[in-house]
Amino acid sequence: MAKQQEQYLLDFEKPLNELEKRLTEMRRINSESVEIDLSDQITDLEARVEELRVSIYRNLTRWQRVQIARHPLRPYTLDYIQALMSDFNELHGDRLFFDDPAIVGGIGTFRGSLFGSSDRSLVMIGHQKGRDTKARKVRRFGMPNPEGYRKALRLMKLAEKFNKPIVTMLDTPGAFPGLEAEERGQAEAIARNLLEMAKLSVPVVVVVIGEGASGGALGIGVGDRILMLENAWYSVISPESCSSILWRSWDYKEDAARALKLTAPDLIEVGVIDEIIPEPIGGAHRNPERMYDTVGRAIARTLDQLDALPREQLVDRRIEKFDRIGAFESASNGVAFRAQNH
Repeated sequence: MAKQQEQYLLDFEKPLNELEKRLTEMRRINSESVEIDLSDQITDLEARVEELRVSIYRNLTRWQRVQIARHPLRPYTLDYIQALMSDFNELHGDRLFFDDPAIVGGIGTFRGSLFGSSDRSLVMIGHQKGRDTKARKVRRFGMPNPEGYRKALRLMKLAEKFNKPIVTMLDTPGAFPGLEAEERGQAEAIARNLLEMAKLSVPVVVVVIGEGASGGALGIGVGDRILMLENAWYSVISPESCSSILWRSWDYKEDAARALKLTAPDLIEVGVIDEIIPEPIGGAHRNPERMYDTVGRAIARTLDQLDALPREQLVDRRIEKFDRIGAFESASNGVAFRAQNH
């Protein structure tokens, strides 16, 4: 794992990595030599490494958080399913065209008892990017075709029929932009999901675990509670695409990331998300087991809260939640006015 992390080292992590390698070498020398005692130097260097680690990861820019959200070793949906679910049965196909591997989903038992709650049967759905080149090609880096959204909706309707809660996990750079996706109704499939998810009579918990780009994420992102990992991002457009539109170049992606305000602290401030899930220092990929535990506890706590609500209130509260988001301009009798909700 350490070698893999070094292979995918981000630019702003390199100074820390150099210090960590020096610390490792000093520990090796100290353990192998009986004549040299480097204990004091090691203690000083450990303090410097920890100070630099905290300084870097507690003061990340928006663009640096985007980079962490895209880290190839970051846990994906199937990793969370394996860690949090038992007896999971993945279901395939939209019953119309084919099975889209960019979205995975199925039914199983959520291990709530591990997190101070109760075990419960639920449906879990999410984007899946793929770990190696072959899998990424098959899953199109987690960019769904219309069939993926229709499969997700089929599973949600199944959950509603049998009164099962739904948990969705968002991690996509966007819906697949290919011609064939448009030919088969990409926009309609996403719009249909928005409409139907708003009306589901069972609890829906949304967790943004990595990238949350545009309608590709929103197509499975309408829920009673939206949780977001500390270093994830969620926006109508990616920084690169925004930069290419506004500046005709990807060179201004960092400026675009700042302007989009796409990080968890930005979004909780304006009411787009409901809770920030903290990550281990360095990102979820640094300690996946700890991340699974933290996410599991957040989901268990949220499901317990939603279970306490009468079912007839869920739909009204969900619609009101999204009505409160955003700003709009309207005109009445020729007089324009502006309304803003946060």
